[in-house]
Amino acid sequence: MRYKNIIFDVGGVLLSYRWLDLIKETQPDDTEANAFAKRLFNDPLWLEFDIGIRPFDDIIEDYVVKYPEDEKHIRYVLGHLERMPIHRPRVWEKVHELKLAGYRLYILSNYSHRMFSIHTGGLPFHDDMDGRIVSYEVHHLKPYKEIYEDLFGKYGLKPEECLFFDDRQDNVDGGKKCGMDGRVIYSEEVLLGHLDRLLAPDGISNTFHDTKWGMP
Repeated sequence: MRYKNIIFDVGGVLLSYRWLDLIKETQPDDTEANAFAKRLFNDPLWLEFDIGIRPFDDIIEDYVVKYPEDEKHIRYVLGHLERMPIHRPRVWEKVHELKLAGYRLYILSNYSHRMFSIHTGGLPFHDDMDGRIVSYEVHHLKPYKEIYEDLFGKYGLKPEECLFFDDRQDNVDGGKKCGMDGRVIYSEEVLLGHLDRLLAPDGISNTFHDTKWGMP
């Protein structure tokens, strides 16, 4: 078996999100909601949440100072974190099957402490994981090499025995630069197809090509 360790991102992989729906609860116009989403998520301040060095609430205040016209929407979205995730129980069932099949399973994700706790606390996939590296814990971010090295070093993993699932091409590429194979996840169905291949009894999981398999 080529792959012994399966590495999962959280957002877009183990969970999906309803960010835009949440934003539209206070900003119903599609154009304005999308413009606000770009300001919120594309600002470098967002990475400060994930790297976990500064207090979460201090970063919110920086957003408000930078975008005073958006204060209402900023406080609403970041004050209702529990309304963002969409669960993927079919994926979690496959994750459990992978565990039973003998794979070792890990989380590698960019996440703030507060969001990670609210979004994933109590979810069953944690019980199947052999370990995790989350950005707020190590103060490193994907796609930079340090966070992948944190994972390999903490758990004694050989990169060439790892397969990484992430919803961003740059994060998968970052893992490949460190010697770890990976696949970009475009949808829940794409991920389920990959997991079925890993579970196939004929070893097809170790021969599938690096293509956008099942991409809509």
